[in-house]
Amino acid sequence: MQAHKNMIALIAHDGRKADMVAFATYNRDRLATFDLVATETTGTLLIEKVGLECERVRSGPHGGDAQIAAMVAEGRVRAVIFLVDPLTSHPHDPDIQTVMRVCNVHNVPIATNIAGADLFVASELFDAVAA
Repeated sequence: MQAHKNMIALIAHDGRKADMVAFATYNRDRLATFDLVATETTGTLLIEKVGLECERVRSGPHGGDAQIAAMVAEGRVRAVIFLVDPLTSHPHDPDIQTVMRVCNVHNVPIATNIAGADLFVASELFDAVAA
């Protein structure tokens, strides 16, 4: 499978979807330079509210987190922005942990909050992710 050297994944728990929309709106021009993949609901919000193009996979609880983890393992995703809601229990927590573990195993940068995501897009090194 051919690698998408400039693909980044965007995931947001329900309690962080508004934060993702605000982040993506503020960084729309920057994010538009990348191929984007997102879980179903997050992707729909990015398309409808922000006007970004993105590939969508299943929602997180229905296997979307695992699909993105597989894309990371295949070398298709070069960075992940996963806005985690640490105050809510998630029945699909093993899938969430899988995304984080696969990113660590494959040395793929992952941001789990807005501060980290802001550092990603502000850094010149973020362009190197696509190299």
